[in-house]
Amino acid sequence: MRVIAVVLLLIVILFPVESQSCPKHEMRAVWIATVENIDWPSKPSLPVGEQKQEMMELLDLARKFNLNTVVLQIRPASDAFYPSGLEPWSYWLTGRQGSAPEPYYDPLEFTIKECRKRGLAIHVWLNPYRALRDTAFHETAMNHVSNTHPDWLVTYGSVKYLDPGLPQTRDHLAQVVSDVVRRYDIDAVHMDDYFYPYRISGLAFPDDSSFAAYHGEYTPDHRDDWRRNNTELIIKQLHDSIRAIKPYVEFGIAPFGVWRNADRDSTGSATRAGQTNYDDLYADVLKWQKEGWIDYLAPQLYWHIGMPVADYKILAEWWNRHISGCKLYIGHGIYRLNPESQTEAWRTPDELINQIRLNRNLQNITGSIFYSAKFLRSNPLGLMQNLTSELYRYQALQPVNTHAIPIIAGLPSDAAMNRKLFSINLSWVEGPNTRSFVIYRFRKGEPADFSDPANIFNVTSSTSLSLKSGKATRPKRYAYAITALSPTNIETEAVYFVK
Repeated sequence: MRVIAVVLLLIVILFPVESQSCPKHEMRAVWIATVENIDWPSKPSLPVGEQKQEMMELLDLARKFNLNTVVLQIRPASDAFYPSGLEPWSYWLTGRQGSAPEPYYDPLEFTIKECRKRGLAIHVWLNPYRALRDTAFHETAMNHVSNTHPDWLVTYGSVKYLDPGLPQTRDHLAQVVSDVVRRYDIDAVHMDDYFYPYRISGLAFPDDSSFAAYHGEYTPDHRDDWRRNNTELIIKQLHDSIRAIKPYVEFGIAPFGVWRNADRDSTGSATRAGQTNYDDLYADVLKWQKEGWIDYLAPQLYWHIGMPVADYKILAEWWNRHISGCKLYIGHGIYRLNPESQTEAWRTPDELINQIRLNRNLQNITGSIFYSAKFLRSNPLGLMQNLTSELYRYQALQPVNTHAIPIIAGLPSDAAMNRKLFSINLSWVEGPNTRSFVIYRFRKGEPADFSDPANIFNVTSSTSLSLKSGKATRPKRYAYAITALSPTNIETEAVYFVK
């Protein structure tokens, strides 16, 4: 018997049940960049109907490829993709900064509603310090910070930034974030790697004035420490602001992929990155997570496995070892896939697939974010079909928010099934504290395994679902059940649909 058990164990290890290759809870997200119309809308002043259509197409693609989250850039340069009393409408939305969409609509509210219909979470992405992307290009609105508070800005290269050393900058950003969190049904606030700007060779960042006024105990020899303290102050202030308004809304950071090189710090990674979070962007993200100021990190590892100066495998393993107190996702550069790439690794989708396989073998990595959404459309080298044929074959639910006080949704009630000639209609009544619902389908006569993502049929915020009648949906063959998800992604027990 012992020999038989060992053989069975080896069979399970070598030939796992298909759905076991897909975790039930996993972050699968995509960045939707609006700066310079990278992803959406396709151009400034695109007609409103076309803006909406483009967004719905992106969200449909996210759902089609079994993603579960979008990260939408709503503040690319001290401007807004939503109505704001603090900052002007974005040039990249309407073609003229300060001009509202015509006919009027709220792009953020529209996107949130469309995400909820599809069971997608939405994280809003803000750039903290950038004020003018190019000082020589854009005409600014009268209520843009460059006009209302020019004394808050510094120019570095061809870009204007809010000076991170000023308390006014921190207070303004906290106001902007608080306004969004208070007014919108979002799941998270998200920032990427643009804190202090990337260093320009031979050009010092022009913060002499703010250092002279607010250096405190920091001496000129420790200005780098003062700059790191400035970013720490804003991260903590944003954390506290979000928690005070909606404790269940997460705060996530997608930093540059290298915290620090090992030749500068024994804690750093075995890399030779030209710039790093700690030394150049003044973002000590390891400290932020240890202090509990952020809920997740998503380092941008846009390099291939085996790259000499920044090896994906080395970095993924490094972040896996150094995460503490928050969740860890990985940012993947799907834009690098190109059959004509000079780097052989990027000429095949296997590079990204192998990266995700590697992630799943590292205990602390619980998902991925892809840059960026327009590549869902172009689908380079058939990547998304490759993913959905195996690693993303089944839908996945977002990871539970373990930082917030748990919120428990009420059970759905009156779950009913009504069969018509060509359709099957499921309906139910929403309970309290519900963000969305998970519909399960089980073959009758087989165990109802709610832990297996192969049994997830749909995720939606609606209170009804219409299915085409056929072999894949027939009630004589299948049973259906429903659970509810709370804003902290905690799932209720199941309720079965009755005829």
